[in-house]
Amino acid sequence: MPAIVWSSEFELGLDPMDDTHREFVDLVNRVTEFNDGQIGDGLDQLIEHTIEHFAQEDRWMRESGFPPTHCHQSEHDRVLEVMRDVRGHVARGDLALGRNLIKELPAWFENHAATMDAALAWYVSTTGYRATAGSGTAAADAKTGCGSGTAASCGCAGAVEPASCG
Repeated sequence: MPAIVWSSEFELGLDPMDDTHREFVDLVNRVTEFNDGQIGDGLDQLIEHTIEHFAQEDRWMRESGFPPTHCHQSEHDRVLEVMRDVRGHVARGDLALGRNLIKELPAWFENHAATMDAALAWYVSTTGYRATAGSGTAAADAKTGCGSGTAASCGCAGAVEPASCG
């Protein structure tokens, strides 16, 4: 049984984003089925995909002038930090922690796609920016705080740790 089933509810109307999200869902489902000897490789695949996935969205945010870029990127950074940290634990033998992360990714994805990614897709569609696939070569911008300390005021609704946006 898949960990997450692709649904039309995940389609945000931005084809490159929808394609990348389908790839993420497929990868999570494959890695969920990996045995203990494969779990580290599965996490490596998830991390590699997620780096490219987030770099692509980060590029769109920078290039389109998406106002809450720093909050969305901060969530991307936190998720990758957790994934890398868990991967280190798996390398030291904590397979249960790796499996737990994989088990939790679908709930995180559903929330992130429905909030932060939906806002980005809407913004891109209303500004005329043409989002293309790929992460580009630009390095991530430095993060700045929102100034208010609240998630709702800076577009961080649904963030893993919204207080970090302040």
